[in-house]
Order: sequence, then C-alpha cells, then structure tokens
Amino acid sequence: MDPVVRTILHVDLDAFFAAVEVREDPDLRGKPVVVGADPRGGRGRGVVAAASYEAREYGIRSAMPISQAYRRCPDAVFRRPRMSLYAAVSRQFMAILQRYTDLVEPLSIDEAFLDITGSAALFGDGETIARRIKEDVKREQRLTASIGLAPTKFVAKIASDLRKPDGLVIVNPDGVASFLADLPIERLWGAGRKAVARFERLGVRTIGEVATLPIKRLERQFGQSLARHFHELARGIDPREVVPDYERKSIGRETTFLEDVQDRRRVEQALLTLVEDVTQRLRKHGVLADTITVKLRTADFLTVTRQARVSVPADTTDTLLPVAHRLLAKADFTGLPIRLVGVSASIASPVRQLGLFDTAMAEKQRRLARAIDAVTERFGDGAIRRAAAISDRRPSQRRLRES
Repeated sequence: MDPVVRTILHVDLDAFFAAVEVREDPDLRGKPVVVGADPRGGRGRGVVAAASYEAREYGIRSAMPISQAYRRCPDAVFRRPRMSLYAAVSRQFMAILQRYTDLVEPLSIDEAFLDITGSAALFGDGETIARRIKEDVKREQRLTASIGLAPTKFVAKIASDLRKPDGLVIVNPDGVASFLADLPIERLWGAGRKAVARFERLGVRTIGEVATLPIKRLERQFGQSLARHFHELARGIDPREVVPDYERKSIGRETTFLEDVQDRRRVEQALLTLVEDVTQRLRKHGVLADTITVKLRTADFLTVTRQARVSVPADTTDTLLPVAHRLLAKADFTGLPIRLVGVSASIASPVRQLGLFDTAMAEKQRRLARAIDAVTERFGDGAIRRAAAISDRRPSQRRLRES
C-alpha cells in the first residue's frame, strides 16, 4: 500500500507583535514600528522583539540591539511589548486554526503547523482551506498571515517564508524537488554557520546540490546521524507528523527581560506568572505534570537548568510553584543579573486523566484553579492575579515563547 500523501500547512502571522500594535493604533499604519523598548535617545538596552515591514526596509531585524535599531531609523516608533495582549491574540489565532482540523501544532505564539489531510471532505482542498484561514485571520483579527502548503512540515515551513507578507506558496508533491533545488543550504533545518562552511568545503551551495551528494561524503563531514538528516531533507523527505499541543510531552513558557534583572523579587514574580500559564494549559488539556524544569540565562549568556520530579502529579500552581521556587534557588548560583527565566512541565506518562491522583486538598486547589480559569477565559488575562505577582514596577519582558 502506498503511503498517504499528507497535506500540511505552516501558518505564520506577519510581523506579529508590530502588526498588533498597528492594529491597536491605526495612526501607526505605514510607519516603521519597532517593538522592544524605548531607545532613550539611542542609549536604551534590550533587543528588537519585532519590526514592521516598513522598519525592515531600514535593515532592522528581530534580536538586533535597540540602540542599533535607533541608529538605523531614529524616526521609527518604538513600543514596549505587551505580552498579555499578544498572548490573547495568539489564543484567538489558534482557535481559528482549530476550526479546520484537530491536528494543530503550535510552534510559537504566532505560528503553527496544521495537518489538513482529513479536512477536505468538510472544507475543500488544501488551497481552499489555506485561503479560508487567511480570510478568517484578516476579517476577525485584522492581521495578515503567510501560509506554506506542502506534503511535509519542512517544505511547508520554507514555503510560508518566501512571499511575506500575506503570502501563499503551494508546493505540490511532484514539485518538491524542483522547489528545493535552487534554495540556499541555509534553508536546511540544522544548517548553521559551521554546517554551511562544511557544505562549502564540499563545493555545494544549494539544497539541490546536497541532494545529489553521496551519503558517504556527507557522513565524513557531519557524522552518520546529521548526514542522514540533511540528505533526507534535501530530497524532500520529512516523516515527522504534526503533533497537537495536547499530545506534547511537555508544556513550557519562558520570558526574556528587556533589561538584565538583578532584583530577584522580579525574577520570582516572572516565575509565578510562567507557572500559572503552564498550569492553566495543563488543565485545559486535561493532563498532569510529574516533572518541573526551570531555566535561567544570566547576563553573560550562561544557561542553567534544574529539574525535579513532583511527589504527586499535579496541574495547579499551589502544588508546582514551590517545586519551581526550589529549582530557581538551585539554578541561581552565579549572582549575576538575569536575562531569561523559563518553566516547563513534563506530562505524566502515560498521560493521566484528571482525578486519578486526587486528594481532598488537590481537588480543592483544582476547583479554585478552574474558577480562575473561567474568569480569565471570560474577562482576559490579568482579571485575577495573585498578590505576589504584582510588583512596584511592571516587569520588562521582550519575548514570550512557549514550547
């Protein structure tokens, strides 16, 4: 029996943070908009979280220092990130995608894979569904999305990036090889600067040329595993399935501060917010966590992670936060200012349904958590907040990423 040819979409919101800011303030339309921080006359710290396409014409890109962005375009409009707003818009975006299939795999706050192979009977072919999603996003969210349609995740991801903004690139199964042939090898997943240099030593600069190399030559440069990875991708082979959010092995969030933070109270407040986000998603998907991981990145870019198992699998902040606090204390041994803090929860395996590990106290905590979830769902993030999460200064954050 021939393998099923899948229909995969990669949907990516264009210049997401900046686009939301323009949507909220129409006077910004057509202007260069940079989301990151106030440059304070070019002396501000932090990096660019997002840049509108008008700002990109000045060479401004994500992760660029704000001071450099200011020098390139002093007349740009600089805005601080509003992560709670972006997260709310992201949830609405994901809800649109889930109308067309249950197989939605979020990659970050503004992009996702969809497997729509089984959706044709209800909604039409792949192109029809892609165009409907674009129309839904534009009509309901006043944003634009770029979409790649292909038989594999790798090709769909490349395709969505080629005609931004508001693009739609369709790669049919019989056109994969020609689509990839002339693309630079930098487009191969996993091909960083060192890998590109090794490819150049082999005399290849395009994905099509990689596809023609004997696997043994690649193995001499990259080793067996990475060589096979590059060789298969270059030939359009990518067997990875779209994995819905609720089937993930872990759920995580992390945030990067606009400025390095020395005040540990602010780090702990950020940790609390992250744990609340993670536990809310655990409850949403009806799963429990049995392991917690805390990640810190210091001002000198040292990344430290600490992990611990939970005595009883849980899905509430009251149970998981103390574990996260202990891990934070263990990870924070340098005394240096903190750039990033993250929390992830490994889902109990096999996946446990709520109620299996219930105790009277756990059930009481869960009922309270569900009540808070209901209020948050109705009135938005921030409707109910723990006192410990409220600081004298609003924590500066530049990026929210979920895993």
